[in-house]
Amino acid sequence: MVELQTTSVRLAYGRTGLLVDLPRDRLTVVQPRFLPGVPDPMGALRQALRQPLAGPPLRELVHKGQTVAVSLCDSTRPQPRHLMIPALLTELEGVVRLEDVVLLVATGTHRANSDAELREMLGDEVVDTVRIVNHDARDDASLAWCGHHGDAVPVWLNREWLNADVRITTGFVEPHFFAGFSGGPKLVAPGLAGLATVLTLHDAGRIGHPNATWGRCEGNPVHDDIRAIAAGTGVDFAFDVILNRNHEVVRAFGGELESMHRAARAEAKRIAMREVPSPFDVVVTTNSGYPLDQNLYQAVKGMSAAAKVVKEGGVIICAAECRDGFPNHGSYHDVLASAPSPQALLEDIAARERTMPDQWQVQVQAQIQRKARVLVHSTYLAADDLRAAHLESAPDVADAVYEALNEAGPDARVCVLPEGPQTIPYVAGEVG
Repeated sequence: MVELQTTSVRLAYGRTGLLVDLPRDRLTVVQPRFLPGVPDPMGALRQALRQPLAGPPLRELVHKGQTVAVSLCDSTRPQPRHLMIPALLTELEGVVRLEDVVLLVATGTHRANSDAELREMLGDEVVDTVRIVNHDARDDASLAWCGHHGDAVPVWLNREWLNADVRITTGFVEPHFFAGFSGGPKLVAPGLAGLATVLTLHDAGRIGHPNATWGRCEGNPVHDDIRAIAAGTGVDFAFDVILNRNHEVVRAFGGELESMHRAARAEAKRIAMREVPSPFDVVVTTNSGYPLDQNLYQAVKGMSAAAKVVKEGGVIICAAECRDGFPNHGSYHDVLASAPSPQALLEDIAARERTMPDQWQVQVQAQIQRKARVLVHSTYLAADDLRAAHLESAPDVADAVYEALNEAGPDARVCVLPEGPQTIPYVAGEVG
């Protein structure tokens, strides 16, 4: 018997990663270009604030006596808040009092972050000296009406954001599975938006549009409306970074929102986009490890990246730790369990007049499962949990790969996306 030659591939999984041995002669590994972190990240951040791509430096925008609201990502995102927020606050020293600054955690429809999470995200000094507010999309008293923007989107935004004299977004730019790219205007909506606004932005028509996909913003009905909301309600300064797989800052961008974000996503696209010659029988993916793979809801992004290059009728294997379950809050699990199959879910969504909370992730997942079988390897979700979500369990990733390859035949090949949605794979000849 000839011994099969294997190659070890480290998947981004939880905090520690997951090593799997896969057949060398049938394997293609697709990763983003690796750029080392800048040697002086605080220096790069200060430069972005002082020498913006467009518009005046941050310090020239703010005047004594003004109030400042800063939007930042929640704990499900690897934004280097512990660097970006102190750099921003230092830049405002002597102009704005700390008591006139509010840090708004742009949770969208996610749960509030705990004190322990905030301290991990921002550091004790920031938490102990600056007021921090978790946005709550379901708290009507904390929202204010802004009219309709974009394609008739009813816009409710965080009242503290709107009441501030100066509004600053902070985030990081990476590929997004239906909004094109993250960062920039997403830190306003859906980040600081009311539930009705988020549900409209993520309705079946927008999510199901062919342009609502990785790496596309213009002509994408989701991102077009997100940009329209940010432009129509006002952002004074935007501050984004691009990260490598080690979550190190490789680029920093600051300035007027639209110009800044356009430049940042062009660089992110150059780093993340990868062409493959043809679709694969099996695609192994992740959700980029902690904190992005904390729950199954987020892991749909990794599945979506794999779906770009899997054959019709192929197999997707997603490794996501899911330490926060489905998560164990919100309606994602209930919506998944509301129909007996992915196809029935799509039919139910199409028949509804109103968007359900967490419908967008369910809709994307169901669309993926219409194309391929989806298996999930998770430390915290049992086989019965996954079955309730219309997914199959993969207790061992390598075993699942070999089984899928054997079923597909001797010429079957496997593609691995070790960093999941940090890479945008696309088939040659197709638009990525």
